[in-house]
Amino acid sequence: MAVTVSLINMKGGVGKTTLATQLAHAADRRNLRTLAVDLDPQSNLSQAILSPEKYVKLLKDKKPTVSAVFENYLPPSDGSDSPKPFNIKDVIIKKAGYWSKTNLDLIPSRLELSHTLKNPTGKERRLAKALSKIQEQYDLILLDCAPTESILTEAAYHASRYALVPVKPEFMATIGLPLLARSINEFKYENTDHALDICGIVFNHSSSYSEGPEGKTSVKEVQKEAKKNEWHVYETHVRYSASYPKAAREGTPIGSTSYVRYEVTAEFSNFVEEFLDSVGLTKPKTP
Repeated sequence: MAVTVSLINMKGGVGKTTLATQLAHAADRRNLRTLAVDLDPQSNLSQAILSPEKYVKLLKDKKPTVSAVFENYLPPSDGSDSPKPFNIKDVIIKKAGYWSKTNLDLIPSRLELSHTLKNPTGKERRLAKALSKIQEQYDLILLDCAPTESILTEAAYHASRYALVPVKPEFMATIGLPLLARSINEFKYENTDHALDICGIVFNHSSSYSEGPEGKTSVKEVQKEAKKNEWHVYETHVRYSASYPKAAREGTPIGSTSYVRYEVTAEFSNFVEEFLDSVGLTKPKTP
């Protein structure tokens, strides 16, 4: 049965999609059967995993996306002028990873997902219901969420066992954490039968600036908020490197990106091991 984790923060600009992409690649390289789900209408995760060129082709070919999960039907395509009954398997792009033995699949997004927000009634459990039909096919399901509370957030909660919270250690780093705490607590109060916990907070996109007084103050503020809510904070910081946007352009894991520095790959690998251990998915690395 898959462990489902939502990457979420009510504050944008924290490198959430970059982290989701690289975690998906890292899990794939460790032979974990992985499904990445793009829950952001901006579709950056879809483009980072597929490449912008393949993503544009997907749109031109009118392939179904995560929108179909919420609308509960497949829209008309070149092969059919009429809507069709929805099947989650029709939305999954198999073997979307970068290497020949990939176990990484993708449910892509598109801008039309924002239409779901206009008429959200009754749609909050559809994602969980759809994923429940394929959970035995995966070890890890990662949901990349938009940085605003909406029906998409609630859908992610219903589908997830854990939430992973990326935080950028800078001024106002804690701005989204009280909102997130309230959001999750309200969800758990209204859904007492559903287990949802924060597996941890990760300092993401840190830089040399983070080592200064302002950065250290921000880190302490986040740690204080985490302690108040009894949230785990990962020891490893995922520091910013130009290799991360290059990895997205090349469609590769950070460790296979051209000219990446060893300390960047080692640091991310350390975080991956921490993360997998925190959600009970530690497995031996492939040779």
